[in-house]
Amino acid sequence: MSDLLSALPQLEAAHFRLPDAAALRPVPSTHAPRIALLYGSLRPRSFSRLLTEEAARLLQAMGAETRIFNPSGLPLPDDAPDTHPKVQELRALTQWSEGMVWTSPERHGAMTGIMKAQIDWIPLNSGAVRPTQGKTLAVMQVSGGSQSFNAVNQMRVLGRWMRMVTIPNQSSVAKAFMEFGDDDRMKPSSYFDRVVDVMEELMKFTLLTRDASDYLVDRYSERKESAEQLMKRVNQRSL
Repeated sequence: MSDLLSALPQLEAAHFRLPDAAALRPVPSTHAPRIALLYGSLRPRSFSRLLTEEAARLLQAMGAETRIFNPSGLPLPDDAPDTHPKVQELRALTQWSEGMVWTSPERHGAMTGIMKAQIDWIPLNSGAVRPTQGKTLAVMQVSGGSQSFNAVNQMRVLGRWMRMVTIPNQSSVAKAFMEFGDDDRMKPSSYFDRVVDVMEELMKFTLLTRDASDYLVDRYSERKESAEQLMKRVNQRSL
């Protein structure tokens, strides 16, 4: 090992860690996986909300605890202080969760502003804590016309930016107005089957990663930066 490190003089060995499979076998949590669900429309009969509610039912049937955030009343980013009650509610929900589901309509070939505003209110850092880092994420979208993947593709980029473990599967429901009955429940279809697949995969990834998320997102560059900042503080106190 020392010979290999000597061949990498630019590497600071004190902050280098070998990936260790043993670290991925922590004592498993016994509480139900905690999943927060966001949707991106305020219409009275919002199909993104109906799809979110259907996803929550599936997750509950699979053993999860779910909470759905209602975006009504959430101010635009930077148009109110972060002490606003809806902002605090959203941030508390993010901290509580171990995984998330984001569901947006596609509007003008993109996710809605309502969806983006919710994500923008979630900080990358909150003190020394990254609220979304290492948490699982499933993305879904509804469309009024033919099937598209613009919104889910955008949300995938945001999930990566928020340092989330975005699962491979996703759902895009075309002509959503045809997929829900008068009782606001999703009709049996291949679209419904895909939603089941996505929620099942989210549960699996959450169970596999939630107890090891701190280890999975531990980074050499950040360990190095933290050590440098600590040294600066020590030096400043000693002056």
